[in-house]
Amino acid sequence: MAQKPSIPKGTRDFNPEEVAKRNYIINVIKQQFERFGFQPIETPCFEHSETLMGKYGDEGDRLIFKILNSGEYLSKVENDVLSQKDESILTPIISEKALRYDLTVPFARYVVQHQNEIDFPFKRYQIQPVWRADRPQKGRFREFYQCDADVVGSDSLWQEVEFIQLYDTVFTSLQLEGVTIKINNRKILSGIAEVIGAHDKLIDFTVALDKLDKIGEDKVKEEMISKGISTKGIEKLQPLFSLSGDFDTQIQRLKAMLATSIDGLKGIAELEFISKAIQSLNLKTAKLELDVTLARGLNYYTGAIFEVAAPKSVSMGSIGGGGRYDDLTGIFGLNDISGVGISFGLDRIYLVLEALDLFPKTVANSTRVLFINFGEKEALHCLKTIEKLRQQNINAELYPDDAKMKKQMNYANKRNIPYVVLVGEAEMNAQTFTIKNMQTGTQESVTESELMKILQ
Repeated sequence: MAQKPSIPKGTRDFNPEEVAKRNYIINVIKQQFERFGFQPIETPCFEHSETLMGKYGDEGDRLIFKILNSGEYLSKVENDVLSQKDESILTPIISEKALRYDLTVPFARYVVQHQNEIDFPFKRYQIQPVWRADRPQKGRFREFYQCDADVVGSDSLWQEVEFIQLYDTVFTSLQLEGVTIKINNRKILSGIAEVIGAHDKLIDFTVALDKLDKIGEDKVKEEMISKGISTKGIEKLQPLFSLSGDFDTQIQRLKAMLATSIDGLKGIAELEFISKAIQSLNLKTAKLELDVTLARGLNYYTGAIFEVAAPKSVSMGSIGGGGRYDDLTGIFGLNDISGVGISFGLDRIYLVLEALDLFPKTVANSTRVLFINFGEKEALHCLKTIEKLRQQNINAELYPDDAKMKKQMNYANKRNIPYVVLVGEAEMNAQTFTIKNMQTGTQESVTESELMKILQ
């Protein structure tokens, strides 16, 4: 009995309509990337394991897909190593490559490797798939596309301002209004940890703080205490738990709280600069919001941290994010190269547009007109006109088989092809075309030039 075909969990097949909708999103993002001055690059789907391992923290390392070496990889392993069954010792011996986990670390590798060919500041964008051995769930897959834009070689805060504008421009172009661009700063989180005497517990502190809207104030305090943060320190956090108001109001309250932290005040100054610029420039449809609980990417972000939330009418996780990293290339030996970047979550953006019915109705209509096949002589006659239509960038095709009319019409209906053209012996003799509008059901006899105008 033949094996039933299937695909691995967390991966997907895409039908023609889905591919068309995904390409629509990608093309909008790509168009805006280029309008903002970003240049495209591509990197291999797999890298040397040493390039990726240790760059995402312990959890990230566990989620990296390792690739087994070619050939008899076990023959190179000593028996005593095999008998220990120690993954940390065995894996480097049998696996020297891994699928990329994100586009950021490969980009850092690219910059270092090609530093003599790059003009800094270097603005690049990259739209390629990545892989994570994660637990699949709604909006989270093991294979998915990332759409990244980064600038390296500049520590100017104008880059952060432009990235906020870029987010706003892309989502406005997609007709996705009501998006919230959340921003925080690593220096502010470090300053808060310093003020409460938990500077050495920054990650524990921020992991707990990030759960504030999920488990509430009391549970967050309990978790912090369990991680060794003192009760006295937690008391100093009280203004943070009740932090509310607009961007400027929250900034002023944070200033009072972080008055003794040089690092914290630097972070506040950076956010004030960004906020003031955005207020002057005005966003089209998105909203900029300060969120002091935002702590994504603390393993490498050193300044601004971004996260984009979908409109509140849709239940969805973040649809984008990013931040400032002052020395990401340092992991590959190139120090003092500051960078900042953002990413668009293609798959989640797709789900949001689908939920809100925001895809253009014509986005999946690849063929504009289908020519009915009445036989060999008629088909050849039609193909001459089809070629002219294609030269005018009109998507046209001939039904390949001399089948019954009903079957050919059903094919056009199922494909949502808006027009059908019929050319029989009478039309050939008169040098005309009978064109049928598949939505209205009306049809008329036209010349070739008239046909071109209708299909433009």
